Amino acid sequence: MKKKGSLDFYLLLATVAVLFVISIICIYGMFYFKLAQLQQLDPAAKLAYMNRMNSVMAPFVIALILLLGVCVPKRLLPVVWLNRFALVLTLAAGGVCLWFGVRAGLALVLAASLLLQLIVLALAAGGSELLHFEKSGYWVRLGSSLIHLGIILFVLDLFFYQYQSLHLLLFWITTGSVVLGMIFCFYAQSVVQFIRSIRGG
Repeated sequence: MKKKGSLDFYLLLATVAVLFVISIICIYGMFYFKLAQLQQLDPAAKLAYMNRMNSVMAPFVIALILLLGVCVPKRLLPVVWLNRFALVLTLAAGGVCLWFGVRAGLALVLAASLLLQLIVLALAAGGSELLHFEKSGYWVRLGSSLIHLGIILFVLDLFFYQYQSLHLLLFWITTGSVVLGMIFCFYAQSVVQFIRSIRGG
């Protein structure tokens, strides 16, 4: 049990660290683009800048996707099956990378994580006891599931940022999922009291 808690902690710590670095790169890129007035350069120069920023961002996006590939299924699977699943997913992603490119391999891991997280969210919403969470409580589990879903959709948004309509849709779903998840996690007791007051009224 102690090992499981340690795994949760280190996965959370690694995910937060990677997300922090991604945020810093995004903020730096936006301010540099504005202050250096890159919008006034010719399209080729702007494209070169975007490619450089994508190259810097790529390793951290890859790390985040791989972390999600481990973090999400551990809610559903015991450690033995989690290791088997991780091995199969790694081999499948590696094969896809060789045949179709790194982007396709990462998309496979992300798609698998999204599917599993939707299952986790449905089970958490239904109050299932089959899930493996470090903490108990219906609203905490539901909130954690929503936060993880938001993180996956955030990475998915990075894949489709060039499609404006889809990008905006994913952005707002991501924002809503994470904010709602944080409310459920950090203010679970207040949520319970609020629902009781509504039912009582």
